[in-house]
Amino acid sequence: MFLLPEKVLQFGTGVLLRGLPDYFIDNANKQGIFNGRIVMVKSTNQGATVVFSRQDNLYTQIVRGIKNGKNIEEAIINASISRVLSAADEWTEILTCAANPQLQIVISNTTEVGIALLKDDNVHAKPPISFPGKLLSFLYERYKIFNGTLESGMVIIPAELITYNGTKLKDIVVKLALENKLENDFIEWLNTANDFCNSLVDRIVPGALSPADKSATEEKLGYKDDLMIMSEAYCLWAIETSKERTNQILSFSKADDAVIIVPDLTKYSELKFRLLNGAHTATCALAILAGFTTVKQAMENEAFANFITNTMKDEIAPAICSHLISNEDTTLFCIQVLDRFRNPFIEHQWLNITAQYTSKIEMRIVPVLMQYYQQNSKAPKHLALGFAAYLLFIKTGFKENGTLYGEAGNRQFEIKDDKAICVHDLMHNDNANITVTEILKDKYLWGVDLHKVNGFSEMIQQYIQLLQKNGALFMLTGSFNHKTDV
Repeated sequence: MFLLPEKVLQFGTGVLLRGLPDYFIDNANKQGIFNGRIVMVKSTNQGATVVFSRQDNLYTQIVRGIKNGKNIEEAIINASISRVLSAADEWTEILTCAANPQLQIVISNTTEVGIALLKDDNVHAKPPISFPGKLLSFLYERYKIFNGTLESGMVIIPAELITYNGTKLKDIVVKLALENKLENDFIEWLNTANDFCNSLVDRIVPGALSPADKSATEEKLGYKDDLMIMSEAYCLWAIETSKERTNQILSFSKADDAVIIVPDLTKYSELKFRLLNGAHTATCALAILAGFTTVKQAMENEAFANFITNTMKDEIAPAICSHLISNEDTTLFCIQVLDRFRNPFIEHQWLNITAQYTSKIEMRIVPVLMQYYQQNSKAPKHLALGFAAYLLFIKTGFKENGTLYGEAGNRQFEIKDDKAICVHDLMHNDNANITVTEILKDKYLWGVDLHKVNGFSEMIQQYIQLLQKNGALFMLTGSFNHKTDV
């Protein structure tokens, strides 16, 4: 493994990269398929590279979760990283990697704010300030060394959790090249020889184990590891490209069916956005009102598990089926999502899911709601109950110095939602029926007039009254509690 050539330049040392792309590359290497290692670039000043070099850049990935209904746990020693270089201290050495003809891939995860245009970022600085600036500097060095040949172009795969991440990164890099007045031939090479791929990464990687868990795991394994991380079992890396050269370069995809190279990511992003993220958004207020702290805890309750299952199976899945997404696709994805929700090793806090709650409903739920209504000429009752719980969650908050706070159990927390105060103020109207109608009609909140969904307003008003009278757990164990095939 240590003798394999360097084929990947990776911007970022975080746990998501080590738990997903690096996991796939290591897996391919062990099967004798990709046969290449990663030069990891540490872009921030936090932490040191010595922790990597001290253990030969090896680290253990503990995979824990549920797959096909069965608990799995395994420990994998990842040997995909060749070396870790600091952008602040070793930029010249990083640029020398541009001369390596076998190094053809760039991977990044510099957080969502990393893919942003920084005006006046100097491509000739050592290093440039922003990640796009650093990438541009590296590509410019590559261009000069290989005289702009098409074969020297790179495959660039950002793993930042934003839509169209490859397209956005390319736009920024090209703009920076123009701002830095780089030659037209280089910009032509940038546009034609390099493939900036949109990508979708999906795996929960909590990262470091708790001290007690780490100690117990190290005792079981027989060695210490300061880089040990934990991830769930499920994993997906979908990469968008239609170029045959890119397919050949990304040969590690042949080692695992969870690496998918397709000309269009729509199917995979829609499944994740609606059935995974959407199911969380549709049910999190109800879970909090029912007294559940984590997703795992809620899934241990049969009534809640039935509710979230049927929300996905009966309302979300049928609404997103299309020429791209089949019933078989949604059924399989529902099973995988439910396995992930039940994972006993992941402590996913419901309160974390409520960040920007109103906007998440607009983006994740409203299109599904409208499509369901168009298909069935009636409002979806599970989504309506989730919406009613969301309104109560916002209503029961309290304002202090212009900030909205909520309470769950004995804990007070800030409701981090830019539009929540608007909803909160409307919910304190004396006439509850008028209040719900006004909120549903507000296109600023939802982008459409939800009051036009026949019966939706009346259903929500009824559910609010029942939630206030009987509580969320009673609602879950009532008419919503029916068995499912999923």
